[in-house]
Order: sequence, then structure tokens, then C-alpha cells
Amino acid sequence: MTSQTKTLRTFELIAVTLTALGKFLFMDYLNWRLPFVIAAILFWGGYIIWTSRRNPEVLKAWGFRTDNFNSVLKLVLPFAIVSLVIFVIVGLARGSINTTWHILPILISYPIWGTIQQFLIIALVAGNLRAFNVSKPLILILTAVLFSVVHFPSVWLMAGTFVLALFYTWIYLKKQNLYVLGLFHGWLGAFFYYLVINQDPFADIFLKYF
Repeated sequence: MTSQTKTLRTFELIAVTLTALGKFLFMDYLNWRLPFVIAAILFWGGYIIWTSRRNPEVLKAWGFRTDNFNSVLKLVLPFAIVSLVIFVIVGLARGSINTTWHILPILISYPIWGTIQQFLIIALVAGNLRAFNVSKPLILILTAVLFSVVHFPSVWLMAGTFVLALFYTWIYLKKQNLYVLGLFHGWLGAFFYYLVINQDPFADIFLKYF
């Protein structure tokens, strides 16, 4: 690894950390959830485009690829089905199931934000840690802890995202496909909100502006 590459990877890790810290300021403290999400998507989307124009091969290296979509889907789908069943069981036990139609636009839009989150936590953090020769078990723990801490203070979200990050990182290190992980991140995240913790992201993010 060249010194220039090391510098770039270090910059990416710092930028991801700042984005995570920004979540606490803009989403949790100032309650600017939608502006923060849009800004994060635009910034990191711009970074992806800028970097890929300089090095087209980086997209596949990051996991923006379709050649192994089906094989990754076969690995993730059973986990997703089991997770959904657990969500329903927990939701019924807690009386927290929310059947509002609001889940539909979230199922459509959340995978976009989910893909960006997977890019940050999995591709940039886990991928760069692997490039720095960090051991695989430590990478799994570090990425899971980071993803969990970002969802503070919700205990349910922290627990759920810790488990999901362990699985997603394990899959990524084997197959490197962000499309499948981003899609299921969005869908499972949406169901987790509406089935387990009875929160309505659509109302919290969008309806406050109308």
C-alpha cells in the first residue's frame, strides 16, 4: 500500500467518524433528520462518483457490483426471513406492531439511505481496516460496535444493529456486494421500526414538514 493510498484510507475513516458524530448533533440534538440524511447522501454520493471517475475499478472493490448479486441474496435471504419472524414475535409480545401505510414509502426510500450506511460502515470502515491488516474478528467487532453506538440511545436499535452489523460485515468480507446489503438494511430497518419499537420514521422525517 502506497503512502498516498494510506492517506486516502485514513481520510475516509476520519470522514466516516465525523459523519457518525454529525448524526448525534443534527439528528438527535437539533432534530434535523431529513436535512442531515439528504446532505449525507449527496456528500457521499458525490464522493463515490468523484472517486470512480478517477479509478473506475473502485466501484467493484467497494461492492457496487451485480455479478454476484444472486449468490449474496441466497446468503442474506434466510437471515432476513428469520429476522422478520423474530420481529413479528417480539412485536406481538410487546404490543408494538404499527400497521400504518406509512411503512410503504419507507420500504421504497430507506434502502437508498441503507446503502449509503452500508457503504460507510462496511465498505469504508471494514474494508479499510482489512487493508490495514486488522484481523477479521476485530473488524467484525469494531464495525458492529460502531454501528450500534451510532443508534444510541435506543437500546432496541443498538442491540438490533449490533447483530445485523456482525452478519452484514461477515457477508461483505466474503462477497463484497453493497446492493444486497443496502436493500435488506433498508427493508429490515423499516420493519424493525414498525414492528418492534413502534416508531414511525415517515411521520418523524417527512410529515413534520407538511
